Amino acid sequence: MLLAATLGLVACVGGTQVATPDSPTAESTAAAPDTDELTPIRFTLSWLFQGVDAPLAIALDQGYFAEEGVDVTFERGFGSADSITKVAAGQFDIAEGDMYAMMEFNDNNPDDQLVAVAIKFNRSPFAIVTRVDSGIDDPAELEGANLAAPAGDGPRRLWPVLANQVGADPDSVEWTNVEPQLRESLLAQGSADGISCFSTSCVPVLTQKLGFSADTLNVFYYNDHGLDLYGNALIVRRDFLEANPEAVRGFVAAYLRGLQDTLADPEAALETVARLADDELFDMEVEAERLQIALDRLYTSPENDTMGLGAVDYDRLSVTIDQVVEGFGLASTPTPQEVFDSSFLPPQSERMM
Repeated sequence: MLLAATLGLVACVGGTQVATPDSPTAESTAAAPDTDELTPIRFTLSWLFQGVDAPLAIALDQGYFAEEGVDVTFERGFGSADSITKVAAGQFDIAEGDMYAMMEFNDNNPDDQLVAVAIKFNRSPFAIVTRVDSGIDDPAELEGANLAAPAGDGPRRLWPVLANQVGADPDSVEWTNVEPQLRESLLAQGSADGISCFSTSCVPVLTQKLGFSADTLNVFYYNDHGLDLYGNALIVRRDFLEANPEAVRGFVAAYLRGLQDTLADPEAALETVARLADDELFDMEVEAERLQIALDRLYTSPENDTMGLGAVDYDRLSVTIDQVVEGFGLASTPTPQEVFDSSFLPPQSERMM
């Protein structure tokens, strides 16, 4: 860590760029690529720079991107829909976002197609959260409940599909529109029976900020109840992909090395994120829980033991594509290969955990 501290990265959370190091150490300066020789990559997160962004932080901190021939800068995001729209408009070259939201964008914009090239979360953070004292201990028992979420919330929009999977009447639920920052408060106050959310967003707020213990909350993951969704992916415009294939391969390879390091040493990974964030608002307890949720539930599943990191099972993806087409009311059903291009992943042997 002391060695890494000499890298001199410029970092900030709120919309400021972070660049890869020019010269990591005195010993490695001679071997490090000159930044003039690196391909610049502009990357946008899906949200704030958080503990779950440890793979990116490590790849920056350890110079993995530079080793792969790319000079990466990034900015915070404002949700998957926003990051997807911005990468489609050319404001960024690669985005992190939900590839099912990407499907909807492609459906609405056939001339500006995007594709996912690597998976960050093998399982989705989509969830519905209730209080244990509500007596709702199973998703089927949400029938007739009052749930709160923003109107465009992904888990909320897929509620009818989840309801059908668990045998509940999807139309029996009353939804309350709420601003994202007020969602957890409604649940805490008892003004809603449950909330739909990304678990990494709502659970740390409920436990670290609002005083709930884990055993007082029910977290119903969509993956556990018939919607075996993939989570966030690395998303690229097809024209950028075609023009810069080696740069995309390099970015993906470095990012997945950062993910491997995160899984191997989560504590050091979180310290790297905190150091690069360099922000007095960065809450280590909140971010530690956020990262732990990703470690326990999101980054990997048993399929990674055989496939390695970053890949998809096309049969599994095909099933979830059909479910999302139904839930989002898309006009057409893309093939799994149109949604995810595996040809930019490193060899499987280099992606094992």
